[in-house]
Amino acid sequence: MSTSFVATNRPGFDASATADAAARRRLAAWIALAIVVGLACGLATGSTGFAPRDFWANLNGNDAALLLGQIRAPRTLGAALVGALLGLSGAVAQGVFRNPLADPYLLGSAAGAGLGVVLVLAAAALGGATISPATAAWIERVGLVSAAFVGALAGVSLTLTLASGAVHTLRLLLAGVVIGVLLGAVSDLITVVSPDALRGKQAFMLGSTSFFGWDALALMLAGLTLLVVLAQRHARALDALTLGEDSATSLGLNLGKVRLALVLMLSLGTALAVSQAGLVAFVGLVAPHLVRRRAPGTHAWLLVASAGMGAAILLWADVISRALIAPEELPVGVVTAVLGGSYLVWLLKQRTSA
Repeated sequence: MSTSFVATNRPGFDASATADAAARRRLAAWIALAIVVGLACGLATGSTGFAPRDFWANLNGNDAALLLGQIRAPRTLGAALVGALLGLSGAVAQGVFRNPLADPYLLGSAAGAGLGVVLVLAAAALGGATISPATAAWIERVGLVSAAFVGALAGVSLTLTLASGAVHTLRLLLAGVVIGVLLGAVSDLITVVSPDALRGKQAFMLGSTSFFGWDALALMLAGLTLLVVLAQRHARALDALTLGEDSATSLGLNLGKVRLALVLMLSLGTALAVSQAGLVAFVGLVAPHLVRRRAPGTHAWLLVASAGMGAAILLWADVISRALIAPEELPVGVVTAVLGGSYLVWLLKQRTSA
């Protein structure tokens, strides 16, 4: 009977697997196309908005090395790398917590990064006239990036300490909420004492892709490459977690060690992205959700595709932020929040009416 059952149902199973594979190939092609076109549009978008003719004129002019090589190219590539880091981190977070609404900022990394930035800005403000121009430039370019990176990792470390490790998912989530509220309150208190730090904090909270350099791109590329390799090594563990903690344990999975490794991975990816671009909303939440909805598959596929989807989303959000009200710019985090929030509202309406 079992042989007959398998033989009867095998064609349907093969057809479904073939359809899923075809969907993944189509989505991969669309993501690649969106990234390539987004890179081209990013290079062609400047202070006058989207202007391909100006792009070709600049490309053939004497200022090409400065305009394209030092401003537009680093910014455009940086947006893609930040989006990829957030997309990958979001996919890991949703796999760890088995929740499609989990995002990379869930464990206190955002609040920790914000507090680090506020501390540096407040220290610079208190220094006043005693700070030399060179020191002020260092604080602006290096100090804030370092503070945001260290603050993000510190926030996650406090969450892990409060949760007594990464064994219990619910305790980890609650600890992340508590640490996020606590660090956010400390940050607000510092801005009350040092109002000059408030403007810098607000700029950081809205996100920006304006200050990328080639050194920052090299750092993010190295981090992304490492995280993709590590994520692929843990892809089967994430597949096992989707079956539930008891089933994953019965398959020989050490939940504490695996979850801790995954949390550290998503924390590193989030810290890299946040330290370079500030808080860019919704990319880490929406990118894995779009991939899972359009072309479901194992985490080996989901992790890489989410990174690509995140890169495409932030690339286009950056182009929109530069072109919409040129020569002024919108904060890219505002654009991603509007796009991501609108998508989730539409999805909720679709499911409610279904």
